[in-house]
Amino acid sequence: MIDWISGHTDRFRCLVSHDGVFDVVSMYGSTEELWFPEWEFRGPPWQNPELYRKFSPSTYVQNFKTPTLVVQGELDFRVPVEQGLGMFSALQRRGIESRLLWFPDEGHWVLKPRNSRLWYHTVLDWIDSHAKSPK
Repeated sequence: MIDWISGHTDRFRCLVSHDGVFDVVSMYGSTEELWFPEWEFRGPPWQNPELYRKFSPSTYVQNFKTPTLVVQGELDFRVPVEQGLGMFSALQRRGIESRLLWFPDEGHWVLKPRNSRLWYHTVLDWIDSHAKSPK
């Protein structure tokens, strides 16, 4: 949802995209869970390309403006790492303040104590640093 928000509003001072879906077509081809996209988009991408395009955050990159922290677990098989890297690359190429927090040893949930501590520290610092600055 955060990747979608990024392309549709600039009302927030910052965003945190944790294992977000950036491109729904490539997501379809790389997730192990096909029921959700086929139900939400009424079939695979080749049957409803316009619906996939319409609801893909990657379609709205030209509207991105908000500083964004992208968090991604390498072992997330439901939302593969390419989704986070795509979001981060788009933000970087657009010159938008962004940071990538990548966990090579975590899945969708950050569960290891040391990683969890880093996650909380990084996310809260990101929000705190932007919430204090004037918009």
